[in-house]
Amino acid sequence: MKLFAVVAAGLILTACDDAYAAGHSAEPLLAENGMSLYTFDKDKKNTSVCYDTCAVKWPPYLVGQSTGAKDGLTKIKRKDGAMQWAKDGAPLYFWQGDKAPGDTSGDGVGGVWHLAH
Repeated sequence: MKLFAVVAAGLILTACDDAYAAGHSAEPLLAENGMSLYTFDKDKKNTSVCYDTCAVKWPPYLVGQSTGAKDGLTKIKRKDGAMQWAKDGAPLYFWQGDKAPGDTSGDGVGGVWHLAH
């Protein structure tokens, strides 16, 4: 009976892990330059609230003049008129603390900044 309980518990944990993995990509979203991209919990869908000092620390991932569509990303308009990339309606940002491609030091900052997936 104990063996059955252990096997059943293992199957439940495996199913939970698989369900979590299906909804959460392990790989962070990166810009063309290899730098990690982040989302901000205080943003509204398709609307950035990160300006001024916030935007200095967390530069928005802006759309270039000649940039076409990006797979899975949309363009949103910032209040200053600039266009910014978004993923599932969440505006995307870089973090000033990341110094090299692949750095992820901004994940979890203030409990409101998260790696985009």
